[in-house]
Amino acid sequence: MGYLVLITGLIQAAVGVALLMSWARHARGQDAGLIVTHVVAMLGFFVPWTLFIATREPLWAWVGFVVLVAFIGFGDTEVVRRTSRDRGVARPRLPDYWRSMVAVCAGRYGRALQFHTLFSAAVFFPALYVAIAATVGG
Repeated sequence: MGYLVLITGLIQAAVGVALLMSWARHARGQDAGLIVTHVVAMLGFFVPWTLFIATREPLWAWVGFVVLVAFIGFGDTEVVRRTSRDRGVARPRLPDYWRSMVAVCAGRYGRALQFHTLFSAAVFFPALYVAIAATVGG
């Protein structure tokens, strides 16, 4: 199952790179801090996850999962800012998160972002399962 998380993570990263390239072409550096932090951290997820696969040490699975939990929010924040700007909202609040996710999941911001948003669950939940199973079954 650890390999499944690795494979889904790599698929997610590939789509993320496509989104990054599109952002670099069109966004003119807008929200660069959020984007770069999200990209670097998400790629950083692969280091502890690979160590987990190699060692079967549950700590590495948890470190990888914590990276996901800590830094997925940077990507979410960028999406909320973008969709809120498009709606004329200067200071997004919690209800704007849900409006943003509905807009993205409906495909209003392109298929790549829609896939990246929905497919993140295919990395997140299996990673959590693997970390728990490695700890309990370890």
